[in-house]
Amino acid sequence: MSNIYGQGIAFPPRLDGYGRLAWSVGEVNIRESIAVILKTNVRERLSLPTFGAGLGAFLFEPNNAGTHARIAHAIETALKQWEPRISLSEVSVSADPANVEAAIATIQYSLVATGASEQVSLSIPLGGRL
Repeated sequence: MSNIYGQGIAFPPRLDGYGRLAWSVGEVNIRESIAVILKTNVRERLSLPTFGAGLGAFLFEPNNAGTHARIAHAIETALKQWEPRISLSEVSVSADPANVEAAIATIQYSLVATGASEQVSLSIPLGGRL
């Protein structure tokens, strides 16, 4: 039986118990794909210069509502373009209460194949204070 979500090399790349490259399958593969998209800067991949969310560009931006809105837009744009197996429900970004130099992005989505709801969160380092 084939997996409706697909499979790919695990991220981060690692070896399995047999010394071969580990693979990720199903929902795990989708979460890993989202991580790859969000952690890749635009123009970082030579063969796909528009791939990625470019979140590294926000490193020295202030931790305020304007920056949060731009981060949310970058996440939405990248995931809609590069991850067709999900349907975004909501992307919210807010200051990290535990770290004044970071924001937390929460991404709520559903799996296109089954409609199952999922959520991932990501800490985004920022340099500026409120």
